[in-house]
Amino acid sequence: TMGAGGRYCLLLACYLLFLLLAAAVFVGIEGPPERRLRSQLQGDLADFREAYGDCLPPGKLEGLLDVALRAEGYGISALGNVSDAENWDFPSALFFVVSVLTTTGYGHTAPLSDGGKAFCVGYAALGLPVGLVVLALLRGLLLPPTLSRPVAWVAVRWGLGPGRAALLQAGLLGLLVVGAFLLLPALLLWGLEGDWSLLESLYFCFVSLSTIGLGDLVPGRGLHPALRGLFQLGLICYLLLGLLAMLLALEAISQLQEVKAIVSFFSPQSLPLEEDQGGILARDQLALSIPPRPAPLPPPATSLEPIPVLEA
Repeated sequence: TMGAGGRYCLLLACYLLFLLLAAAVFVGIEGPPERRLRSQLQGDLADFREAYGDCLPPGKLEGLLDVALRAEGYGISALGNVSDAENWDFPSALFFVVSVLTTTGYGHTAPLSDGGKAFCVGYAALGLPVGLVVLALLRGLLLPPTLSRPVAWVAVRWGLGPGRAALLQAGLLGLLVVGAFLLLPALLLWGLEGDWSLLESLYFCFVSLSTIGLGDLVPGRGLHPALRGLFQLGLICYLLLGLLAMLLALEAISQLQEVKAIVSFFSPQSLPLEEDQGGILARDQLALSIPPRPAPLPPPATSLEPIPVLEA
């Protein structure tokens, strides 16, 4: 049979193959649309030069496109009225801060100045550990009253074992994430964003909750500035609550006995089973709870007094 090291190497090889296959799939799916878009862009530029080339000095069009594309990279569009919405009003700045601390980082807004970039680095270096601590505290406060206690009540009432109860809890958390933080927000975005399809709405919700945040789709860009601020505040609440729910679901799944068995099977070194860990912990607690036996005291020195002899 294959040893633990061999199984670990097999897992790494399978994961590498998984990455290579995904890259090959993206090459096959995204390559043709990219080439068509590139050809269309080159054709449009050639038509524009042919029609208006005599009116433009050489290099002016390329310079204008370069400025427009660099501004688009910072979230400033040259289409329409560029003063309609700002990227660094207070709601937009708050949305940027939340996207940084949740590691979502959509990429449609980025600091322009060197001071902003330096502050972003320092703030993220301090804020990310603090955010992890806050999430851990919220997990401890929210999980027991919201799900652990109801699941424990159901387990006792139905006679479920610990493994079935853990599976029930993970399933309920998974349904909560899919229903309340994927399907329902996607339907709302599909109705609010007129040019988004349902697939694009689901895609945005998933890349947001998984903290991928590609930034190719950003909701609320065409709204009035006042409504856009309210929309961004709602999106901030969605990101924070959805990320917390996602982390709770992933933690519940990682605690399943089936997942632990898979991890133990592919581990490069044998891990102690949960029963063994419990026995070790119980012995350690027992050893710590029993005080050390005191050293025996020397016997007290006793002096025997002579027994008086009674005279008759």
